[in-house]
Amino acid sequence: MRLRILHRTRYRYHGAIDMAQHMVHLQPVDTVTQQVLHHELRISPTPAARSETTDVFGNQRTFFSLQSTHRVLTVEADSLVQTQAPQPLPESQTWRGIGWERVREHFRYHARAPFDAASEFLYASPFVPRDDAFAAFARPAFKPGLPALDAVRALMERIHTELVYESESTEVNTPALDALQQGKGVCQDFAHIMLGCLRTLGLPARYVSGYLLTRPPPGKARLIGADASHAWVSVYVPLPGQGNQGPDGQPTAAAGTWFDFDPTNNRCGRGSPGEDYVALATGRDFGDVSPMRGVIQSGARHSLDVAVTVAPPDELGQLEAVEDA
Repeated sequence: MRLRILHRTRYRYHGAIDMAQHMVHLQPVDTVTQQVLHHELRISPTPAARSETTDVFGNQRTFFSLQSTHRVLTVEADSLVQTQAPQPLPESQTWRGIGWERVREHFRYHARAPFDAASEFLYASPFVPRDDAFAAFARPAFKPGLPALDAVRALMERIHTELVYESESTEVNTPALDALQQGKGVCQDFAHIMLGCLRTLGLPARYVSGYLLTRPPPGKARLIGADASHAWVSVYVPLPGQGNQGPDGQPTAAAGTWFDFDPTNNRCGRGSPGEDYVALATGRDFGDVSPMRGVIQSGARHSLDVAVTVAPPDELGQLEAVEDA
């Protein structure tokens, strides 16, 4: 599936801004289920300085600074991505023999144990603490001896079924524990809650930001700018018996695979939850991969408008046809 993503962020300041610095994560990444065919980032006013780098999690990010007075800042990301359907969760005896307790034990500290890079996603992060409340919510899904992938899928279904998706029920900085307690939230909250459950039980999991193709109602045209960013979870499961000795005689970590779970829509797969998903960036939580953040030199208040469109390229036509908000 070929998808075009238009993501426009516009700040209107109530006073003049003299200087600003911003960091954005708006470029999709190449994965086993998607290939970035084109990406362009347009910034107005033109930055005094701009650079592209890769962060510690492998995401593409852009830093830019503005050193002239401005009252409006517009950032438009235009991406074209080719996606493919992910593999379903494996049902082979190899994978079904990996109980969730076995994954937990793999990541427990042992003297001279090989380093596994996935272990960095076990720990608490600014948006996702480790707390017994998460473990209590997750335990009905994590029955003793249950295969790891079955247990994670059961947790995804529990979040999808028992929590209510409600727009504007939380803020971007609402703690995951608060969202769990009130029993409602949006995709970011559901992802953070699932991360908290998995990490508290000892399973490594990371936050994935991205987009999801939405379908307009029958007979209705697609609305430009009416979509939104999306978020889901990726869980790491090590394969058994793959730890070997390296050239230096030291043990090497077992190979493993990341599996994607979307508790908002109750979908999962190996590589992504579906071919209608586009992964933008991965991190410990939203704070690592927020689409745009920065600092400004001024006390001016501002209004923010974000418009996202995800659609097949032929439905969008020329970019000039996109209406201003």
